Amino acid sequence: MSLGSFTRRYVPAVAAVLLLTVNSVAAGEQVAAEQSMADFMKNAPDCMEFSDQCSICAVVDGKAACSTPKIACIKTPYVCTRRKSD
Repeated sequence: MSLGSFTRRYVPAVAAVLLLTVNSVAAGEQVAAEQSMADFMKNAPDCMEFSDQCSICAVVDGKAACSTPKIACIKTPYVCTRRKSD
């Protein structure tokens, strides 16, 4: 196989894979960035614990106290896991 044949055959495939990877990462970052932690806490004042699939956070004296993020996690929108009434 010549270098020209190799280039014509594999470069478009590699470019497509890279494009899909970049788009997937950008979409994940966009989902996680849609709502900040402060906005989440303001919009869910009765939430005492919440998670973004990377860290678990508890509200202590009106501030978030969070665990260390998991290795290689992909942030998702915050979800309340315990409310004041629970």
